Amino acid sequence: MGTQKIVGIVLLVVGVLLLFFGYQASQSMGEQLAETVTGRFSDETMWYIIGGVAAVVAGAFLAFFKK
Repeated sequence: MGTQKIVGIVLLVVGVLLLFFGYQASQSMGEQLAETVTGRFSDETMWYIIGGVAAVVAGAFLAFFKK
């Protein structure tokens, strides 16, 4: 297994964890109230979600598509 594939798998795992934490943060009572009032999630929650998606995409590319 090459180094690129290992880095890709690590990025996939980190991305999934970030998405999980972002989802958990978005479901909290304070976050739900803030979203109801402002119409959007807090910056911290958005960074978890954006970082998670970016890590999953990069990890999938490195692990499965790059040779």
